[in-house]
Amino acid sequence: MLKTIPFFTLRFQNKDIEKEIFSFYKELHADAWYVLGKRVSQFEKEYAAYHSVKECIGVGNGLDALILTLRALHIGKDDEVIVPANSFIATVLAVSQVGATPILVEPDPKSFNITAEGIQRKITSKTKAIIPVHLYGLSCEMDGIISVAKKANLFIIEDNAQAHGATYKNKKTGSFGIVNATSFYPVKPLGAYGDGGAITTNDDALAKQIRLLGNYGSAEKYYYETIGVNSRLDEIQAGILSIKLNYLDRWNAERIELAALYSNVLKNIDGIQTPIISADCTHVFHQYVIQTEKRNSLQDHLLKAGIQTAIHYPVPPHLQKAYDFLNLKKGSLPIAEKLAETILSLPIYTGMKREEVEYVCEVIRTFYA
Repeated sequence: MLKTIPFFTLRFQNKDIEKEIFSFYKELHADAWYVLGKRVSQFEKEYAAYHSVKECIGVGNGLDALILTLRALHIGKDDEVIVPANSFIATVLAVSQVGATPILVEPDPKSFNITAEGIQRKITSKTKAIIPVHLYGLSCEMDGIISVAKKANLFIIEDNAQAHGATYKNKKTGSFGIVNATSFYPVKPLGAYGDGGAITTNDDALAKQIRLLGNYGSAEKYYYETIGVNSRLDEIQAGILSIKLNYLDRWNAERIELAALYSNVLKNIDGIQTPIISADCTHVFHQYVIQTEKRNSLQDHLLKAGIQTAIHYPVPPHLQKAYDFLNLKKGSLPIAEKLAETILSLPIYTGMKREEVEYVCEVIRTFYA
């Protein structure tokens, strides 16, 4: 019988926390309080402490987290924000939503992350902020980015949606910027049971402003200090995230171990480039991404063997119809475009067995043989 390996599943995570989740649901049902209650406050404190920062503000989703962050920093029309050319579209959309212009920077072709050198080349008099994305769970080289930002007087806003628990020089991602945004979409290292997001900061004034903006512009019910929106983490998701936060380091360690097995077996196969690991970083492998010139053929070969894979991401932002107005034609960002044609994400998830990783590697080996 053909072995089937999903690209991703949450059923093993869910089994780990099943009893705690059911107990939580029972308490929630009895309390009958669902918005801006004790569970949101508790999770915000726990998530802030996990990152060694002063403040965490729960919001509706990761895109809102980025938008509210940009708004709190008064970034808008006529401003430029530097973003990776190969990130998920939300990073770029947030800049557009506040009326600013996204300036796309090529990534390093091995780490997939933007670099200080690439950022430096794109800074103009209109640049106001840099959004480094810790793509696939690997931190950007933050020392260089911080140095460039300081010299040019720019804000750093980390997009930490794929790197919960990752570190750079023993400091957690999501704690380097003046303010940082994340998503708790279910497939993230720390995922909710629906949409959710958060913002972390050590700046009290920014935290206060973001809370206002995300709660209709109100600190006191029916009194509005600014024009805000409704973007709040709800009590259900906050309670679930508090439970899952206790398991995050263990789940990350499990993926790290699986990734090491992948890399050890695949490293000697000509035609495949495995992910790099920096000595300064803890890579949490939200995705395990290889590069190969035969990506599409390999993906088909794996699927025929019952192995599901994914591509993160098949079309870079500047080649999306939504961003035609940037006038960045094919060939304008060759590294991002090349990655879109050659990257392939292999299955990796909590509960995946070593023999399943070995099976994926064996199928890949037969393809190249």
